[in-house]
Amino acid sequence: MGSPIPQEVSDELRRVVERWHQLPLDHALSRMPSVRLLVQSLADRVAGSRGMPAVPVPDLGPAVVLDQLTVMVFDLFSAQPDADPADVADALAGIRRSL
Repeated sequence: MGSPIPQEVSDELRRVVERWHQLPLDHALSRMPSVRLLVQSLADRVAGSRGMPAVPVPDLGPAVVLDQLTVMVFDLFSAQPDADPADVADALAGIRRSL
């Protein structure tokens, strides 16, 4: 079975991850709040779709935040296969452009 992540979202997520790994640490740290906001938003959507309360995603720093983003994108499309891929791809593109 393949990934539940639609191709357009997967492509944009890959671009974000590649760009993130090129950033100097100080720049990555300055962009952490916007990335964490998206991670938390996705986590909240997943929790809601599973009938669970939203809980804060721990801040594990810039070395881990893109792993958290990747997991939350995967979880979103696993929990909500009908989630709008364009909406998620746009949010990821916004992050990428801010980097």
